[in-house]
Amino acid sequence: MNTLENYTGIAKRLFDEGFLTSAQLNNAITKAKSQKVKLLDYVITAELINCDAFALATAKNFGYPFLDLNAFAKEYLPFDALTAEVIIKHQVLPLHKTEHTIAVAIADPTNKVALDEIQFYTGKQILPIIVNSKLLEKLIAELIQLQEETGFSRYDNIELDKLDISNDEIFENTAIAVETNDAPIIRFVHTTILDAINKGASDIHFEPYEKYFRIRFRLDGVLYETTSPPIALANRICARIKVMSRLDISERRIPQDGRFKLNLSASRTMDFRVSTCPTIVGEKVVIRILDPTATNIGIDALGLEFKQRELFLKYINQPQGMILVTGPTGSGKTVTMYAAINILNTSENNISAIEDPIEIHVTGINQVNINLKAGLTFATAMRAFLRQDPDIIMVGEMRDLETAEIGIKAAQTGHLVLSTLHTNNAPETLTRLASMGIPSYNIATSVSMIIAQRLIRKLCSHCKIIDDLAQNAIMQEQLTTIPDNNRVFYRNNPKGCEFCHQGFKGRVGIFEILSITHRLSSAILSGVNSLQLLDLAKSEGMLCLRDAGLLKVQAGITSLDEINRVT
Repeated sequence: MNTLENYTGIAKRLFDEGFLTSAQLNNAITKAKSQKVKLLDYVITAELINCDAFALATAKNFGYPFLDLNAFAKEYLPFDALTAEVIIKHQVLPLHKTEHTIAVAIADPTNKVALDEIQFYTGKQILPIIVNSKLLEKLIAELIQLQEETGFSRYDNIELDKLDISNDEIFENTAIAVETNDAPIIRFVHTTILDAINKGASDIHFEPYEKYFRIRFRLDGVLYETTSPPIALANRICARIKVMSRLDISERRIPQDGRFKLNLSASRTMDFRVSTCPTIVGEKVVIRILDPTATNIGIDALGLEFKQRELFLKYINQPQGMILVTGPTGSGKTVTMYAAINILNTSENNISAIEDPIEIHVTGINQVNINLKAGLTFATAMRAFLRQDPDIIMVGEMRDLETAEIGIKAAQTGHLVLSTLHTNNAPETLTRLASMGIPSYNIATSVSMIIAQRLIRKLCSHCKIIDDLAQNAIMQEQLTTIPDNNRVFYRNNPKGCEFCHQGFKGRVGIFEILSITHRLSSAILSGVNSLQLLDLAKSEGMLCLRDAGLLKVQAGITSLDEINRVT
């Protein structure tokens, strides 16, 4: 039973303002927990308080303005300022937005999670406006219903034939001339691309077979077939994509790489990277969707555990050393590096980056694209960087000995170097550097932190279901933090709902962060193998990928099956 001293947040507000007695509040807290709903939602549904009076008292005590939603013209609401998912999840509504701020209607200003997520999503300062909870819920339901009836989505209202398609390699915004009169094919390709964007896909695969042609989207790291056009259209669809990315239409014998961008609106542009590969029955085409907003993720959204977050911030703020991010392709390494770069991107730092290719353009960073034909490699670019007084150098990948040696020397001479490698875990990265030819004494004195990571799918908060079998399975994992017997575990609902795909929505990272301590440096110098390094790192408190994933299961973020799939 809660005592008066234990009340916090909205419960404290309900008691302090005299809306509920201690007995009523304790009963409401118990009922809300049993029904698995928020306390405020319960007391409003049960009609235990006057919503207008509570909203006015809340606004007064928090110093926020109060608004009567009945007096607000809903046709002027900037509804597209937030996604429907965020609006429904947090029961908030955008009221007004400027270049730097967004006013948000909310009934519970103690919901810091909602306010922080909106600030992260919009990148704007949040101005909470207190409103009547019932009126807010009613208005949200009306607007969502209107959205569903009109079939509105962020890009559904774009005129497909008038999409502004431009080539990214020449950094111009002029439309590419259409070199074919095949209008139905053009509309089909454009519709497919917009559908992939709306669904949040990261890649589109166009795959021809002998008697079959399929298109698949990669959603949250997993491929799903979306449609199967007639096989006779395969070559024409491929030709259209080649036109968009300025590739040689007549060349079908060798792989080709290209880029293009779609100007979806005056303020929104999407970049695309195209790769073609000849197969025995035709050309397979893969389009990678590069959302410029994807790398603007804050450190809190990466998925780091508390101690991992502290280590991450500690080492990226050091003036020198090498930080390596490892993992397979598609594990979010670039996003992690840009999360660090976004923190370091200040007027005091000179940051230079070399990538192959540059996926995201960031103001304030001197970005260089690899050009092998012109002789611009990672090594030559890094040599140029070192002659331009850098503070921080970001290298897309340590691919060879020459690049690694230059990076090591830069880290030893007062520069912070960030790069990636493809290894399975953090200790194996040290072995990989040694196998490339880097002496152990250089590794021990230059590498300061190694981050290994994977991306896991998050359970949909609207339709996830209880997993009764996960408790015993996790107890057998011998975690340092053993879950209590009352903890509830969840798994995905395979049927999914309107907010997700097969019970999953979005992804988050799991991490293994290895900080090179004095003991580890000594071990590296003595020539121990990766397994011995792993045991030593665990003895010093390193959380391995598997354990980090199981903590996400305990927190209800993902399922045990998903962690088993990834780790």
